[in-house]
Amino acid sequence: MPEFFEAIWHGDGIGDGGDIEEALQSFVVVKPEDGNWEEACSANGANPHIERFTSFEDYLDNSDALETIPVTSKMITDAIESI
Repeated sequence: MPEFFEAIWHGDGIGDGGDIEEALQSFVVVKPEDGNWEEACSANGANPHIERFTSFEDYLDNSDALETIPVTSKMITDAIESI
């Protein structure tokens, strides 16, 4: 089974994907008006990260994530630019 990734912003799931790049592109839904991802990512409580699951089924079953991947502003901008 393929892995599954969920993008988290301020503690909420904002999108997901079958690979990390697709999940990173989900951050476009919370794009700051001024485009300053560095400031947005460092805002209190933002804590952007990706949770990696064994499979989509494990995600649906509320299984624990295999790992939590911290997300940087550069990772977000690179992913969004590739859309």
